[in-house]
Parts: sequence; C-alpha cells; structure tokens
Amino acid sequence: MLSEANHPFSLVTKSSLVERDIDLIAPMAAKRLASIYVSITTLDRQVARRLEPRAAAPERRFETLRKLSEAGIPTGVMVAPVIPALTDCDMEQIMEKAHEAGARKAGYVFLRLPHELSDLFQEWLQQYFPLKAQHVMSIVRQSRGGKDYKSEFGQRMRGEGIFADLLAHRFKLSCHKLGMSGERTGLCTDLFSVPADWQATANHPQLALF
Repeated sequence: MLSEANHPFSLVTKSSLVERDIDLIAPMAAKRLASIYVSITTLDRQVARRLEPRAAAPERRFETLRKLSEAGIPTGVMVAPVIPALTDCDMEQIMEKAHEAGARKAGYVFLRLPHELSDLFQEWLQQYFPLKAQHVMSIVRQSRGGKDYKSEFGQRMRGEGIFADLLAHRFKLSCHKLGMSGERTGLCTDLFSVPADWQATANHPQLALF
C-alpha cells in the first residue's frame, strides 16, 4: 500500500523479522521513501534476556542492520531505553557496532516510566537486580525533577540534570567520532500520490483531500 502511493515511512523495531520485507523496502529506499532504525538496549545478553525476552538478541539485531544496509536501505540505531547504572555503559559500544554494521543515523531515549510502568519496572529491578535497584531509581528521579517520570515535551525523551546532560554529551561525542548523525533521515515527500483506483471505490473509500 505504501509503495503504491509512494508514501514515505520510517520504522523503529527490535525484531529481525523486518528482513523478510527487504525486497519490498529496498525499492522504496532507492527513491528515498524508507528508512529503518533498530533499537538496541544493551550488549549484555543476560540483561537482554531479562529485559526483552521475546525480542531478538543484541547480536542478531546488528546482523539485521548489516543486511538492511547491504540492501541499500538507510539504517540507524536507537539506543533505547537507556537505563542509568544498568545499560548506559553500553551506549558508545552499541553505536560503534551499529556503525560497523552500516548504520549512519543514531538516537537514544532516556528511560521513560509513565503511569503503571514505574511500578512494573521497579518490581522487575527488585527481582533481577536488587543491589542496583535503589541506585537506578535514584538517578531516574534526579533526572526527572524528583519524580519517576515527567511528560513535558523536550524532556521526556532526554531527562534533565547532571546525568542527563552527561548522557547527551556522550552521545554527541560518539556521533562526532563515528561520523553518525543524530538527525532523522530525510525522506522524499514529493512523490506521494493517491492511486486512481483507491479514490471513492468500494475497496478504498478514502477521498482526495484537495
């Protein structure tokens, strides 16, 4: 559907199943209509298994980046979520390995704990990393104005304070060192058009906007 309309898209995934659609994505990427970001949280397989038990292993995600890049698809890495005192130490190495796999864009997201996620995450910490739980949450709250979470735009993805500033500085230095960009991949919007058979038909009832 996206291809028929030349509709640009960007996808963020933890799954290697995206490889199944390389034959569909690559032709769109050639027209600057597609980019793929792979989210990688940690290089520690034990932490990965406990944090994301149903997602692809870290090394498998780097392989996905490599296959996408070799197919000519613009790729990036999302270091997310960055968990203080638990996974933040992996940021630079994740970016280096992603760059080696062909990624030329990068981003990161500081741990977000809105609503009931805070209680769930703290239970998870106590179960798997009880000796680090207090330290992790202390840094989270220092970076969220004393709260578990702040939803303000511009802060919810990055945090604030000393730790958040240091994290941002580390990310910027890594981007500079590797020649990666922290900006989103620019996609082409000029080619978009609604196929004639989509308009006002039984199967595709969407009307033209103008």
